[in-house]
Amino acid sequence: MTTHLALLRGINVSGHNMIKMEALKTTLEAIGFQNVQTYIQSGNVFIDTEEENAAKVGFQIKQEIFKVFGHEVPIVVIGAADLEACLKNNPFLKEKEIDLKKLYVAFISTELRSDSINDLRISQFKPDEASIDASRIYIKYAVGAGKTRFDQKYIEKKLNVTATIRNWNTVTQLLKMFQER
Repeated sequence: MTTHLALLRGINVSGHNMIKMEALKTTLEAIGFQNVQTYIQSGNVFIDTEEENAAKVGFQIKQEIFKVFGHEVPIVVIGAADLEACLKNNPFLKEKEIDLKKLYVAFISTELRSDSINDLRISQFKPDEASIDASRIYIKYAVGAGKTRFDQKYIEKKLNVTATIRNWNTVTQLLKMFQER
């Protein structure tokens, strides 16, 4: 069995794409996923399955959500190693007196090409800061996530990928949950 974490984008936000976590859990169990566990209402779902391919798992979840709830929900599926890499590779954690409430991670659906990374690096999104690796973008917002143009929509448009952003507290909590499984 492989444990995957499905990061659903855009559910239960401002009254849109409403899905109760218990209903989502039941739906995913009905199609064969095991040990389904959700974390907060914004769409973080752990599942166990024989399927090792994260993209296939994401596609299966996406199809079922559309079939049952009628919502087109972008999904990024990651593993424990992705979250461990976040803690290890986030360059902003090395800064003295960093405000963890300003740190976020954008998880990307596919590995970024070097030309895409360069395009994003040269784009202007000051005063926010970002550091990019192959499948994640570490973000430090100057004011806050709600007051920036460097958001998931900008990332998706600029890079032609699916992206979903989580705050640093959620990232660390999800890693803790992975470790407890």
